[in-house]
Amino acid sequence: MDEKKLRTVSLFAGLSRKELKELSTVTDEVAVPVGTQLINEGAFSYEFLLITSGSAEVSRGGSVVATLGKGDFVGEVGAMLDARRNASVVATSDMTAVVMTARDLRRIADVIPSVAARIDAAIAARLGERSAGPG
Repeated sequence: MDEKKLRTVSLFAGLSRKELKELSTVTDEVAVPVGTQLINEGAFSYEFLLITSGSAEVSRGGSVVATLGKGDFVGEVGAMLDARRNASVVATSDMTAVVMTARDLRRIADVIPSVAARIDAAIAARLGERSAGPG
């Protein structure tokens, strides 16, 4: 993916040119049509997605728990913790997303500490929300 486009993504804001170059080698930009099932609850985790345009809905146990849009990301819990998906995600509009494999996300987290810190904070928040919520 183009380094200039990556620079505009909030998760990657403030990265050096070298870090953006490294990131560009493991990311792809994909167009996602409305209605696409992006993540299935209980499935194995193979990728991480960051929404750059459009929207998606997150459900757990059949109940909607969140609506996501530009700048939000999904799949980090399963990808970083090598765990099964804890929710399902479906595109509620046409979307564009930055995608990388779980393996590449873990490698990027090792070599770019600022990205790791942001993802770790999101994981802590999401796991905290789950334990505080019903079921």
